[in-house]
Amino acid sequence: MKISVELTLTPLQDTYEPAIIHFIKKLRASNLKVLENPLSTQVYGDYDEVMSVLTTEIKEAFDLVERGLLYMKIVKSDRYDYEPHF
Repeated sequence: MKISVELTLTPLQDTYEPAIIHFIKKLRASNLKVLENPLSTQVYGDYDEVMSVLTTEIKEAFDLVERGLLYMKIVKSDRYDYEPHF
């Protein structure tokens, strides 16, 4: 099953950029399709593979911050090639 996941990592501390950059670089290094914008990162692929990578990388990201939030939306379909029709 293919999924699309939108992630927003929000460390609740003054020095937040290093943890976010590390998280995104780890996602880029995976075999998953990854797209980024200033507000979130999207990850696309097979459910089991995506969730396995996210389980590992979210734990590592949380280990790098004292306090933080991670917002995650999951869609059951691969929306990587989505283009608006308007």
